[in-house]
Amino acid sequence: MIPAHRVDAVLTQDGKLSLDNLPFRAGQAVEVIVLPAASPGASAAGRLRGMVLRYDQPTAPAAETDWDALK
Repeated sequence: MIPAHRVDAVLTQDGKLSLDNLPFRAGQAVEVIVLPAASPGASAAGRLRGMVLRYDQPTAPAAETDWDALK
């Protein structure tokens, strides 16, 4: 299996996208996922900033009553 292939591209004015010289053989089925590019200077730490303030006992097992909430 060929690993994922990442390529940066820019849409044309009519919204079309062209990808050339991909490392896959002709006729091979591929999955295409299009995501907006991260803004310059955005790091993983910056995207997560403010998400979690703290963990109280992060390695403690879940209480039995917590599992009942999943039912």
